[in-house]
Amino acid sequence: MSAEQCELPPRTRVLHIAQPVEGGVARVVADLVRAQRAEGLDVHLACPPGGTLGEQVALCGAFVHEWYAGRAPGPALRAETAGVRRVLDVVRPHLVHLHSAKAGLAARLAVRGALPTVFQPHAWSFEAAGGPVGAFARRWERYGARWADRLLCVSEAERRTGEQAGVAGEFVVLPNGVDLAAFRPEGGRYGYGDAAPLVVCVGRLCRQKGQDVLLRAWPAVREAVPGARLVLVGDGPDEAELRQQAGPGVEFAGSARECARWYRAADLVALPSRWEGMALAPLEAMACGRAL
Repeated sequence: MSAEQCELPPRTRVLHIAQPVEGGVARVVADLVRAQRAEGLDVHLACPPGGTLGEQVALCGAFVHEWYAGRAPGPALRAETAGVRRVLDVVRPHLVHLHSAKAGLAARLAVRGALPTVFQPHAWSFEAAGGPVGAFARRWERYGARWADRLLCVSEAERRTGEQAGVAGEFVVLPNGVDLAAFRPEGGRYGYGDAAPLVVCVGRLCRQKGQDVLLRAWPAVREAVPGARLVLVGDGPDEAELRQQAGPGVEFAGSARECARWYRAADLVALPSRWEGMALAPLEAMACGRAL
């Protein structure tokens, strides 16, 4: 689609589509929707039910449409793509903004370049898998790029990863940011009864975030710093396995809506991720004045 064809009307109707309804991707989507609503845009969101994303977006006056989609690709893709088409028929957007791998897959198959389309990978799909699955994901991203008018990356590193994988398109880099009113050194914090050093790791409990790597290193930390404690903030599919791996001095705090309190409580914030586009956790921790 040419630049002339991408011209949008003054009262632009934007449809965001996202499968994650918790965590960093959900927070980025919610921030974008709030900013676009403040600018007077007609904003809609399609996402699975549950989580906090739909609730946050509805509070700022955007319309929320249920879209049933799982995180992983599989036999449900046909139904997920049909679900996107149903939402498109209802919303009739001027522009679609697709967030993360599943929305990028199902919605680009549904739209196929018929509408101005922004795809934001939030870390590339092929980074999450090796072998035949990773090779297929890389081929898909190369092919699917033809149906994106802009490929929106959150860091130069993410852009370079895409280009090195052979993804060709109109790249734009827009780094993640944080709300400095919410994430600042001053404010409430979770308190502990003693002064033992506290390490906090905030993130979804999954392979990408690398908490298993941190847990393997933790005995050496405890040997060097007796009494040190580690708190894993978040939930996810690997929680049961990580709990089995955890040793002395490790706590699981579950999901938290106010992560700033955890950052302020920490002496050190850890980010052991295997891959990221630009994670929010280190930006938020630094905004709270914490070592990383």
